[in-house]
Amino acid sequence: MIGKFVVAAVIAAGLGAASAADAQDYPSHPIMMIVPLAPGGSTDTLGRIMAQAMSKTLGQPVVVENVAGAAGVIGVTRAERSPPDGYTVQWGMWGTNMANGAIYSLDFDLLNDLEPVGLVATQPFFIDARKTMPANNLKELVAWIKANAGKVTMGTSGVGSPSHVAGVLMEQLVGVNWQMVSYRSAGLAQQNLLAGFTDLQLDTPAVSLPHVQSGTLKAYAVTAKERIDVAPDIPTTDEAGLPGFYFSFWHAMWAPKGTPKPIIAKLNAAIVAALVDPETRKKLTDLAQVIYPRDQQTPEALHAFQKAEIEKWWPIIKAAGIKAE
Repeated sequence: MIGKFVVAAVIAAGLGAASAADAQDYPSHPIMMIVPLAPGGSTDTLGRIMAQAMSKTLGQPVVVENVAGAAGVIGVTRAERSPPDGYTVQWGMWGTNMANGAIYSLDFDLLNDLEPVGLVATQPFFIDARKTMPANNLKELVAWIKANAGKVTMGTSGVGSPSHVAGVLMEQLVGVNWQMVSYRSAGLAQQNLLAGFTDLQLDTPAVSLPHVQSGTLKAYAVTAKERIDVAPDIPTTDEAGLPGFYFSFWHAMWAPKGTPKPIIAKLNAAIVAALVDPETRKKLTDLAQVIYPRDQQTPEALHAFQKAEIEKWWPIIKAAGIKAE
């Protein structure tokens, strides 16, 4: 019996040494960042900014691979099943790594079956409409919606996505239901909004601001308590006539469960370095991102934050009857 314990201790020590050695040499080749949504949306845009910035610190390319489908479930599942060697990380957000657990039947636990790496930034939505929308302000838009009840369409980036849940909350405040049209990403939804095939969209400044500035989309309000620096002329929902309608969603990074802690530490250090880099910070803030303070960028802080978000939002999502189609 004693001999077995000795052998087990030797094996454990050897594995620990191997893990430490692997972490010391890490990374020795490119890292794949799974973005679980299609190209063109806010999540993809922000993921690519972070991948480029982290590459500088890690000394190896961080290569984005879009693995879209089921509002992010397919990509997150692939990340969860990847080898825990630090060469696969997953970029995700409010919907893909929190809300989906209340909507889809997953065969893993979003909170405990992925390793948190770091919390990055959060952002509000614009209330957008096609450029041919006759309403000139939010009060007129609400009146138009009520006058066209049953005909109004809103594009979303998938069932249970932030834009979908925010749309449900907006329906409740306005007192009218409309048709939710699901796409694989915010970028794809926006293409149809720009073409005039849908009427409305709740979208991030990261995706819609250039079109708002060029006049190809109308933006009526920002879903925050304060105006944002990149679009100071767009009023808040309180100012525009839909008081109390606030919605902001966050982005963060995870790795497969069992990824060695020294490797997680190196990945987190690359996130922290990216978020203090002036060029990267400007890219993020130009997209209306609010960067989390340093003490909230740790793996432990992300785990606690994600747990709190699950406890807050899952009851709301389930009460609204939002389910996978």
